[in-house]
Amino acid sequence: MRLLDTIRGPRDLDALSHDQLEELAREIREVLVASVSKTGGHLGPNLGVVELTIAIHRVFDSPRDPIIFDTGHQSYVHKLLTGRQDFSSLRQTGGLAGYPQRSESEHDVVESSHASSSLSWADGISKAFEMTGQGDRHVVAVVGDGALTGGMTWEALNNISDDNTRNLVVVVNDNGRSYAPTIGGMARFLNSVRTKQSYRTLHLRSRSAFDKLGSPGRAFYRGVRGGLHGFLSRFSGNEALYSNLDIKYIGPIDGHDERAVEEALRQAKSYGAPAIVHTITDKGRGYEPARRDVADQFHAVGQIDPETGESIEKASAPSWTGVFADELVSLAERDERLVGITAAMLRPTGLHRMAERFPARVFDVGIAEQHAATSAAGLAFGGLHPVVAVYATFINRAFDQVLMDVALHKAGVTFVLDRAGVTGPDGPSHHGVWDLSILQVVPGIRIAAPRDSVRLAEELGEAVRVDDGPTVLRFPKGTVGTEYEAVRRTDDGVDVLVESERRDVLIVTVGPMAGIGLEVAQRLEAQGIGATVVDPRWVVPVPQSVVELAADYRIVVSIEDGIRVGGIGTRIRQDLREAGVDTAVTEVGLPDEFLDHGSRGDILERVGLTPQHIARDVTAMVLGSKLPHARNAGIELPSDTAPQPRV
Repeated sequence: MRLLDTIRGPRDLDALSHDQLEELAREIREVLVASVSKTGGHLGPNLGVVELTIAIHRVFDSPRDPIIFDTGHQSYVHKLLTGRQDFSSLRQTGGLAGYPQRSESEHDVVESSHASSSLSWADGISKAFEMTGQGDRHVVAVVGDGALTGGMTWEALNNISDDNTRNLVVVVNDNGRSYAPTIGGMARFLNSVRTKQSYRTLHLRSRSAFDKLGSPGRAFYRGVRGGLHGFLSRFSGNEALYSNLDIKYIGPIDGHDERAVEEALRQAKSYGAPAIVHTITDKGRGYEPARRDVADQFHAVGQIDPETGESIEKASAPSWTGVFADELVSLAERDERLVGITAAMLRPTGLHRMAERFPARVFDVGIAEQHAATSAAGLAFGGLHPVVAVYATFINRAFDQVLMDVALHKAGVTFVLDRAGVTGPDGPSHHGVWDLSILQVVPGIRIAAPRDSVRLAEELGEAVRVDDGPTVLRFPKGTVGTEYEAVRRTDDGVDVLVESERRDVLIVTVGPMAGIGLEVAQRLEAQGIGATVVDPRWVVPVPQSVVELAADYRIVVSIEDGIRVGGIGTRIRQDLREAGVDTAVTEVGLPDEFLDHGSRGDILERVGLTPQHIARDVTAMVLGSKLPHARNAGIELPSDTAPQPRV
């Protein structure tokens, strides 16, 4: 029987010997590789925090002592140690989430996995404990060194260090990487800590000296190790980073020496005030294919061969990210004003290709989307055209900067939003479904949504030529699908994809929703309902030709993979009313709720964003049995194409 099979909760760790803990760590790594290779997920980060997570659960009493992971993708080991060992359907519908989730376990606290927020959570929780007389409870925040590049971390530290009476332990999981090597002056400092010869030499010599004294010497060394680490870190200058914060610093500690980490954590726990424990770990520890991966050490993988680490997923078409990456390089070769900016997402957003071609024209600012947006405004003021590439979910963090620094100053900045819409397995915090509702309220903004790879290249070229305000280009996760040619293009750039002689329904699709729109039109035509499908290409502002076309139809149907509330459909309806057009509009999109993890198909089916469901509803609107009613609803359809009970 495996040791891991005996662990149903953190307190089961208490009785294990050091040798058993080492065996448990080995078993956990085997389970992670075997499981994640089948489902996909965040493998490298979790292989690097095995001993660290074991030590945390040995020293602290979760859930009474809340443990907050920043970011939550490094919580797989935590899940295993808190009774969740069925990883067979990880990140799939009905299976374990890829991040902490309160509905799964009382041991999970913070579900959102937008980085750099954990210390603010820990600050608030520890204050609450102190104010409510729960002084015997501790709060632990596990912060990746990449999260230290985010401004919220330092705002929180500033407040934590101003109140030195709380039981709060910050564990810095320092592996030198977020997705890729961590960027910035902070990263350079921590790298000097990891590699500083004075520290390594003193540490190894002191250990060697105690080893010569035999078992008593080694026991004594273990007992004073925490204090020794503090002495050595001060001697070699490693404490300088935190010296002005008035906060206890312990480290650096070998994050794969469970005993050393445990001793440092116990010292921090007993300190009686906020403390930082600096641990150094290796991303991908114990799995050679991950260690050899120079891109991101298997930060996130799809299905892979567990023996070789090779992907077993075969892409049937180029990815949206890849098409963008190639086209941006092509544009940059012709326009030297173009520069790229990303927030710790160089490779995931495709900017690495531009960085390889023009290294001096690409900036990775770390996990700092707000800084990225405002810095881009400054670059635009200086005569350049910045292209800011981030995941759609992360543009939420920079809204004020897009509004007040970019738009207010009419700065020519292009925001490229990867992973827009329903992304699937990463769950609520990573779906890119808010950008259309949030960004369209920005005065002067222009938003494009390409339906295929040809339009992506076309619209990106149009976006970077705009120099009097912000432009946005959004596209989904995954591979680019079918190319949909237009039967004609209006003077203001709207593509008509299919046009019916019967002017019953005008379907306006946003980006890759064109495929669904065309299938809906086919189903309606089969019922004798004429449907025309248009792709505005630029969805904000609403093109004038869409308004003019809408006046000739009985009902307008907008289809988008964003939140319905305040979405593109709402914008179309408002523009029609302002133009005096009384055609009814039905907005088809996503509900204003946090969508659970699962496949994209499963999620769209659940919320009714499928051709069959949409066509059935629109048929009912045309017939007058469902609101909003089409103009002249219920008029008799041609006798040879009378609607059937089911669509």
